[in-house]
Amino acid sequence: MAKESIVVGLSGGVDSAVCAHLLQRQGYDVQAVFMKNWDEDDDQHCSATEDLADAKEVCAKLAVPLKTVNFSSEYWDLVFEYFLAEHRAGRTPNPDILCNTEIKFKVFLDYASQLGVDRIATGHYARIAEEQGHYQLLCGLDQNKDQSYFLHGLNQSQLSQSIMPLGAMEKSEVRQIAADLDLNIHDKKDSTGICFIGERKFSEFLQQYLPSKRGDIVDLDGNIVGQHQGATFFTIGQRQGLGIGGRADSSAEPWYVVDKDMLGNKVIVAQGSEHPALFNQRLQLEEIHWIDPQGRTYDFNCSAKIRYRQSQQPCQLMRNEEGHAELVFDQAQRAVTPGQFAVLYDGDRCLGGAVIQLRK
Repeated sequence: MAKESIVVGLSGGVDSAVCAHLLQRQGYDVQAVFMKNWDEDDDQHCSATEDLADAKEVCAKLAVPLKTVNFSSEYWDLVFEYFLAEHRAGRTPNPDILCNTEIKFKVFLDYASQLGVDRIATGHYARIAEEQGHYQLLCGLDQNKDQSYFLHGLNQSQLSQSIMPLGAMEKSEVRQIAADLDLNIHDKKDSTGICFIGERKFSEFLQQYLPSKRGDIVDLDGNIVGQHQGATFFTIGQRQGLGIGGRADSSAEPWYVVDKDMLGNKVIVAQGSEHPALFNQRLQLEEIHWIDPQGRTYDFNCSAKIRYRQSQQPCQLMRNEEGHAELVFDQAQRAVTPGQFAVLYDGDRCLGGAVIQLRK
């Protein structure tokens, strides 16, 4: 009987390398694909050349065939154009989520199908469970690495064709396996920054694509306290990069962005990390994506995350008088940011999520 064939999205990092090894050990016919998704490589920010060299070294050691593909055009059209459009609108998008739904589990999945393989595998820290023909996305057991937040946009078909072998493992265990295999990348730093683009000075990077427009930084009373180069370059809760020190009302607390007036090109700030203007108990959502849409209703208790590095927060999902989905949290949430995603959970089961439309 022929082995089931798997193609691993190999990034050049430790997670996908160990993913490939584990699948080999489980008896799968494993091959690997390295995806290049950003054309503007440079030594300082984009490590694609180094990552490809690491991927080749891993595949040589594991005796896994490696293909390289360039999805830069698809990334630009499906992820980066959305990323720029959201910033133009004054919102703060999360490109990592679109990287998964549009590139890793759509474009890559289609490419894998053309190769004739059975399924794809990734080094994500999340679990996939199947029950009576329905697929569930579960949190990774390593709470510090759980990536279900970034994967909430997947659907039944994508989950049915995917494997995530690291979901039940601790990161330290993964690194130890890589060390035991004598892989040079066993202690390689995890990737950070914009998905596939790398770590950047964010405002400077955005200004390469979006025009600067000088405007006022104002406090809650409308007093001008500074100047900025474009409201689009700021996000709710931001402290760094405002360029306004000093005191107001005899307070030495730092300033934080609490709102933006895009029509007036104003950044609105208040002092103190716990200022009431930074907190909202309700938020309105755009259309919700359900991982398993069967039987989904509103008006039920669940929990949610409004950012990746956050514990699940108890809340109620409901419809407001206008018919829009709303989350009402038990406790007010800090720095609710339009354009970011609210992801819904029932225990360790990820239900789905939606873009945050409004703060209330």
